[in-house]
Amino acid sequence: MVEYLKAALGGEGKVFATNSAMTYSMEQADGWLVTPLIYADDYIDCLLDYCKKEHIDALLSLFDIDLPVLARHAEQFAAIGTKVLVSSPRVTDICNDKWQTHLFLDQVGVGNPKTYIDLDKAVADLERGELSFPLIVKPRWGMGSIGVYEVETMEELQVFWKMLKRRIFSTYLRYESKAAPENCVLIQEKVEGQEYGIDLLNDLQGQLATVVAKKKAAMRAGETDVAEIVDAAPFMPMARTLSTSLRHIADLDVDVLVTPTGEAKVIEMNCRFGGQYPFSHLAGVDFPKQIVKWLKGEGNDESLLHAKVGTVCCKDLAPVKWRG
Repeated sequence: MVEYLKAALGGEGKVFATNSAMTYSMEQADGWLVTPLIYADDYIDCLLDYCKKEHIDALLSLFDIDLPVLARHAEQFAAIGTKVLVSSPRVTDICNDKWQTHLFLDQVGVGNPKTYIDLDKAVADLERGELSFPLIVKPRWGMGSIGVYEVETMEELQVFWKMLKRRIFSTYLRYESKAAPENCVLIQEKVEGQEYGIDLLNDLQGQLATVVAKKKAAMRAGETDVAEIVDAAPFMPMARTLSTSLRHIADLDVDVLVTPTGEAKVIEMNCRFGGQYPFSHLAGVDFPKQIVKWLKGEGNDESLLHAKVGTVCCKDLAPVKWRG
């Protein structure tokens, strides 16, 4: 993303990177800063000071936990001339809280897996035959496939439910999970089918600009590893519903499973650039450059918004010597 953003600016601006620990990618930026942890009292003040010092015009994040924090402080950044390219607190809550995701999708009529926040209710439906194994047990506020388990018996369900509740509070998922410690685990039906990744780009006023669809061939560590660009037309009704209902800003990263009967079910939404975006970029779209144009007050550039169907991409691991 650092490379994409630098290319989008074409030498007319700089890209700065921050994190709570030094990383190799940060040094690829024009400048970098090691910040306090996201939930530290001085996190926002640190970012505000850095934005003022470096005259930063726009700020975005690639980390789910960061999004609601930045969204709640967007006006403070606007006051110093920095536009926060993060969706509203309502949208970040819907996407980060997977229970809220389920309720939202039900409300707007978009297919998604049966989801439970109450273990007893799930058990009761299993006993009545309204739910069946295998099931997925996962964190309510989750990311990167942390703590996602498949269970096939009632005993496994009980054990993994209790174990995951403990495990959540030993990871950074604990920050958002503190909002509902007794209801921080979800149970979902397992949906069988072909997985697709959808990049759904809205402009800075929340209007739909383009949709790119990818058929996933392989996953690694919770991210798309191999994928093919496919025709987005079958997903357009869903995409329009999500775009107009959420009015998110910039990229919405959506994971969809299409069952053998053709039913599409959304299993995840992230209101940020996700791990599948590079496949869209390599296929010819350039969201970063389009965002730069919007920040300059320009309209949609159709040459930046279309991916070549049939493009197949994969991620590669390239060892690098960082220091020493």
